Amino acid sequence: MFTGIVEEVGTVRVVRPGWLTIAARKALEGTALGDSLSINGACLTITGLTADTFSVDLMPETLRRSNLGSLRSGDGINLERALPAGGRFGGHFVQGHVDGTGRVLSMVAEGEAVVMTVAASSDIMKYIVEKGFVAVDGVSLTVVGCDASSFAVSLVSFTRENTTLGLRRRGDLVNIEVDILAKYVERLLTKDGSGISVDFLAEHGFA
Repeated sequence: MFTGIVEEVGTVRVVRPGWLTIAARKALEGTALGDSLSINGACLTITGLTADTFSVDLMPETLRRSNLGSLRSGDGINLERALPAGGRFGGHFVQGHVDGTGRVLSMVAEGEAVVMTVAASSDIMKYIVEKGFVAVDGVSLTVVGCDASSFAVSLVSFTRENTTLGLRRRGDLVNIEVDILAKYVERLLTKDGSGISVDFLAEHGFA
């Protein structure tokens, strides 16, 4: 599990079909072969390791769901090690399971912040709510506005300077992971009435 608090921006060194090599420093501290890293929000297993680089395999599902297939040598990439037991929890529950991608619609300055608006499919937008959580390229963010086809997040200067989001421009593809709690609630609220309903909640004193 991850928190969406990016530890380092690594640099893509080698790109081959189904395989990436990334240069990093902080994200490699205490890291071993077989460990998991969040790479632009996608949880991947380290399959190769040197003093200053690591390699990961890219499965077809990862390529379908994420922007990792569009990376080129020299690109920056957000990195986060898995949350250790007893570690500080500063973001939100992030699994590293990218739900899909979105397109940046705009980057608009608002005081010291920049509001980034992202267009996403209805399959993703149904889980997005104002003031809820979303992970964009692995960065834990609060939704400041949304409609049927897009959502907006506010990027403070620290986020822009310490992740790749400060370099995003209109048309860029970003990875999106919605809050897992929303998925579980949807699963429970089944349309056939076999899950939790308003009547169920009322019967048990919750409504």
